[in-house]
Amino acid sequence: MQDLEPFYNWHFQYLSQEDTLSPFYGRTYSETTYDKTVYNYYIHPQWDEFGSSTLYIKVLFADYDQKFVIIEMIGEWNDAINNDIMFLKRDVIDIFIENGISQFILIGENVLNFFYEDDSYYQEWIEDIENEAGWIAMLNFQEHVFLEMLQSPLKHYLILNEELQSVNWRLLKPEKLYELIDDFVIRKLE
Repeated sequence: MQDLEPFYNWHFQYLSQEDTLSPFYGRTYSETTYDKTVYNYYIHPQWDEFGSSTLYIKVLFADYDQKFVIIEMIGEWNDAINNDIMFLKRDVIDIFIENGISQFILIGENVLNFFYEDDSYYQEWIEDIENEAGWIAMLNFQEHVFLEMLQSPLKHYLILNEELQSVNWRLLKPEKLYELIDDFVIRKLE
């Protein structure tokens, strides 16, 4: 797991540690000190911690004019024991919403497990962004995680669709990925 780095091809366009509006502004990273773990396996030091002991993220891109953010995730998303959604919502998402972001792309191909507990933070998240034509799109989650999410009430808040589980997002520029997802959301709503 220590070899799974956050996607870095967009670094020339965006770095969350240099974005004054990002919750990770000013962070410094080591390339040699591995101190974060998932299931007792060390993960790459470029991943950002936000309060969860099992889930880590990397903000890959934020566009405040277009009002979207792309976040890559790794680890176990556990709302039942660790209340990961509370930490994600309060310590990351709320900061982006305060700065005008209303559309969220969450990439979950490195999310190993998902445990659902309650939908109150998801409901709050949608309520916070619904007046801004906001949405939360889930992209490339592992099949068993995707199915767990589909079987939960979260399908009422998140854009969970088979078509979005196979998007080859690494070949796209962030703006093109956003356009692809936004077009999908618009088609789904029509």
